[in-house]
Amino acid sequence: MAEPDIISLGCRLNIAESETIRALVGGRDMVVVNSCAVTGAAVRETRSAIRRARRDRPGAQIVVTGCAAQIDPKGFAAMPEVDRVIGNAEKLKKEAWESRDEILVGDIMRVRQTAPHLAAAFASHARAFVEVQNGCDHRCTFCAIPFGRGNSRSVPAGGVIDRIKALVDGGYREVVLTGVDLTSYGPDLPGTPSLGMLVERILDHVPKLERLRLSSLDSIEIDDRLFDLLTGEPRMMPHVHLSLQAGDDMILKRMKRRHSRSESVRVVERLKAARPDIAIGADLIAGFPTETEEMFNNSLALIDDCDIVHPHIFPYSPREGTPAARMPQIEPELRKRRAALLREAGSTRRTAWLQSLVGTVQPVLVERPGDRGHAPAFAEVRWNPPGDIGAVQPILITGASATSLTGTPA
Repeated sequence: MAEPDIISLGCRLNIAESETIRALVGGRDMVVVNSCAVTGAAVRETRSAIRRARRDRPGAQIVVTGCAAQIDPKGFAAMPEVDRVIGNAEKLKKEAWESRDEILVGDIMRVRQTAPHLAAAFASHARAFVEVQNGCDHRCTFCAIPFGRGNSRSVPAGGVIDRIKALVDGGYREVVLTGVDLTSYGPDLPGTPSLGMLVERILDHVPKLERLRLSSLDSIEIDDRLFDLLTGEPRMMPHVHLSLQAGDDMILKRMKRRHSRSESVRVVERLKAARPDIAIGADLIAGFPTETEEMFNNSLALIDDCDIVHPHIFPYSPREGTPAARMPQIEPELRKRRAALLREAGSTRRTAWLQSLVGTVQPVLVERPGDRGHAPAFAEVRWNPPGDIGAVQPILITGASATSLTGTPA
């Protein structure tokens, strides 16, 4: 019997949800493309994946879901390769996969609840991803994701803890909490708990959990409780990925972000003062509408000012229906050049950081194919001989390249 292929594009939340889909469609001759809409390039990548899937699996049913499908269901349904389109809320329901409707996409803004949708195992990941939040109540001027994910909603702590206990009992050593706007966790729940309160409860109630990570955080929403956990709890991995987007105050204002440049720098200074081994990652957009050379240089300098060693760089991409798409645009080639400069600066910073880890012993989570994995600060490590997938293995770091570390079992 043919097994389904699940093609997961975009964020860690999609990875988590793709495993739920895998469990729901098991045993079917099907390719599911779980799409992303964060940029125009992501939508183009989705379309390319669909065409490639049809070439590779000519007899399989092709189903498209995810954010791009939610935002433009008719556009994807019109592709000759596509058999069905399923919305973001519907994709986690068994009945949607049993339906024969060509388009099954509801109003995502009416969805008021979410759940820790997870399969019992992850087909290709040594770590498990747990959805604790979905949707977003903010309306950054460049972002179409709220139209794909709906309003912010949180998973009650009890459901999250039960799921993590099951995963740990199943052998997982590392769990990643995911969400669209993770630091907005809690206001919709009784007692208005915070993300920090959720993390505290997880660590208290799942003492066997060895490693906990958080996906992207909004720096302005890191309160004292969460800060203390990130800097003082050894089971929290020393890796913080911040949704910064820009390093210029006027651009941040036009993006409708809620933090200033100085606040970004200050939160990183505080984190690294309290826990020097914390590695900082960040999302940055190059070539946002109206960005002058001076404004761009402020963003470029942010890589050094915030010691960003895990940069995630996007050239600005106009998204139909967003306010930024109506602002004066920067030429596409200039956006690309500025993105390349940001990546170059980030690479320089990352290379120096990786070199600083040579000679240390890193507890590495062994991932496929068994001779590579990630250290606590999320540096990629490669070594021989291979270890057991899912184990945490101490590795003596003996070398570094621009992108990864090499070592030997300690």
